Amino acid sequence: MVEIKEVKTRKERKRFVDFANIMYQDVPQFVPSFYGDDLADWGPKNPALAYCERKAFLAYKDGECVGRIGAILSHASNEKCNTKRMRFSQVDFIDDFEVSKALFKAVEDYALEKGCNEVHGPLGFTDLDREGMLVEGFEERSLFFTYYNYPYYNDHLVKLGYVKDVDWVEDKLYVKDAEEVQDQYRRVAEFSLKHNNLHIAKLNKQSEYPSYVKKFFNLVNICYSKLYSTIELTEEQINMYAKKFSPLINPDFVCFVMDEEENLIAFGVLAMSMGEALKKTRGRLFPTGWARVLRSLKKSKSLETLLVAVHPDYQKKGVNAILIDYILTNSIRHNIEFAETGPQLELNHDVQAQLKYMQPQTFKRRRCYIKKISDK
Repeated sequence: MVEIKEVKTRKERKRFVDFANIMYQDVPQFVPSFYGDDLADWGPKNPALAYCERKAFLAYKDGECVGRIGAILSHASNEKCNTKRMRFSQVDFIDDFEVSKALFKAVEDYALEKGCNEVHGPLGFTDLDREGMLVEGFEERSLFFTYYNYPYYNDHLVKLGYVKDVDWVEDKLYVKDAEEVQDQYRRVAEFSLKHNNLHIAKLNKQSEYPSYVKKFFNLVNICYSKLYSTIELTEEQINMYAKKFSPLINPDFVCFVMDEEENLIAFGVLAMSMGEALKKTRGRLFPTGWARVLRSLKKSKSLETLLVAVHPDYQKKGVNAILIDYILTNSIRHNIEFAETGPQLELNHDVQAQLKYMQPQTFKRRRCYIKKISDK
């Protein structure tokens, strides 16, 4: 028999956060997220709690912890989208339908209690959290900001009555392929810089990063506002994410495009892959984890795309070519072999069109599932 326990103590919260690290510790494709960040997200000081309610659950069978799931009620998202939805998040379980059924029942019961009529996910508190269940690309290593899961998860979801809502795809871009068409991007980039009176910000000191990071999160609010289930980041969240992202910034792989009044109008933020370091530390940065991560940021031969955006007023004006040319030039200089995109909505044809000349290889697919639980 499966027993479901709501997470209430700090010890239980640690068990909840660490469950995937234990379950997947021998799976080479799994990459832990930052343990401390996950712990804070499910703690009492997460700034998203200004507009979210949440619960976390653990599943036990024969005295052993065999699964976890989070439930997030985003009032801001429901108000914006005119929905009554509960999100499920951080879901992992052994291949036992009794376990998955009990976990999702806990979320669905909570959703009904809160007056929701649908459950969807996996999603996080914000669009910058991990989202989407892996449905293709199980043989590929995950990124530190994406989920990895076994193929059987999807079978369980379908059996539980969940269906596809949206999919995201991830591409791999090889530098050698992009190098062949760089001249095309460079010509467009040079024209766009001159014609639109733009320039690339020069970052010389680590202390300069936070102010730019805050600017780009403000731009995220503008550019990502129409994407699936996104909500505007609050000032407190922007400050939080700025602290998280700043240590990962390498100016060679971060491009901030400014107008003549020093307003940020576009950015591309990539980071050296740190999967190997995070696996060795199980996502723990202290006391010695940060040193490993920082070393990996200098030695890696691949990049992970964190965030890219162009202000709506500057879209279709060649600004994307500025970002691509800058990152590609520095990738060649650092002997980078390839870059991976983060999850992109499969119907976001504008983004896909920007990359088509670099021969992107789609190698992963993620899914957000949805289930109707009430007619109210």
